[in-house]
Amino acid sequence: VHDQFSMVLQDTWVFRGTVRENIAYSKPGVTDEQIVSACKAVGLDHFVRSLPRGYDTVLDDNTSLSQGQRQLLTIARAMVQDAPILILDEATSSVDTRTEELIQKAMDALTVGRTSFVIAHRLSTIRDADMILVMNHGDVIERGTHDELLAAGGFYADLYNSQFALAD
Repeated sequence: VHDQFSMVLQDTWVFRGTVRENIAYSKPGVTDEQIVSACKAVGLDHFVRSLPRGYDTVLDDNTSLSQGQRQLLTIARAMVQDAPILILDEATSSVDTRTEELIQKAMDALTVGRTSFVIAHRLSTIRDADMILVMNHGDVIERGTHDELLAAGGFYADLYNSQFALAD
């Protein structure tokens, strides 16, 4: 069952080991090509190559990675896992807007061809979803696409308008 799921959580984790080992975590037989390809897909390859030993740089408590870089590393890890079901739990909640855009592009690439469950408060993260379930106090109160929910003028539309009123 474990092999069927890949997760990208709000709280990222990096263990003591090389960048390569962190990305290939628990997936036997991962090639260097797959690791580099995943890092390129999420926009992390250039940063990794700028590290003292590139993909062989050891990450530990003294390595300064931004929250966005940690999140991109976690997304690259999920890409390499290549599981058919993906869970994204508040994957952009603790990053700035510019980094969120990078992560959103990476998540868009990651979700292709997979069943994806995206849990998010930032509605920009779920805008392109095939089906959005709107929850309030633990209950599903609305469901539909972004456009359908906006047209309905309910709770989702109120949330969306409150988040994006200043951006329009």
